[in-house]
Amino acid sequence: MILGLLYGCGLRSYELCNLLQSDVDFERKTVFIKKQKGKTDRYLPLSKHLIRGLKLYLETEKPIRYLFNNQVTKAGTAQPITVRAIQWLIKESRSKVNTQKKFTAHTLRHSYATHLLEAGLNIMSLKELLGHAHIETTIIYLHVAHTGSSIKFSPLDTLFSK
Repeated sequence: MILGLLYGCGLRSYELCNLLQSDVDFERKTVFIKKQKGKTDRYLPLSKHLIRGLKLYLETEKPIRYLFNNQVTKAGTAQPITVRAIQWLIKESRSKVNTQKKFTAHTLRHSYATHLLEAGLNIMSLKELLGHAHIETTIIYLHVAHTGSSIKFSPLDTLFSK
């Protein structure tokens, strides 16, 4: 689910770490990202594939407060997963797939952006989804710059429809 959210919502690692269960809205199919690097709150579309997986995850794992918990303190306070834990998870995942390519959480974010552009999302909508303060950041960040529809969606929705 962690890898799915990183790619399916284009999250930065620290954004995923800070996600509360209350930030996920299954009815509206969105994830709320509080002001972070881009200094603006944003709502990201949540794929039906992620919704299905998240519901199962929440039902079986029963995390406390945060969407993904790390260890609980001695006082019983829930702690969020750390960026370091995400890095470890990705390293472990790389060792289980047959690839020589090195990928990181940021690679998944970059793929999210690239796949949305290739599917026809316009650059301004992508800027909003990524939480960039300046369009120049979005343009520099991407290596493909197609224009297209302004309808926002998760690339997971197009991935399974082929």
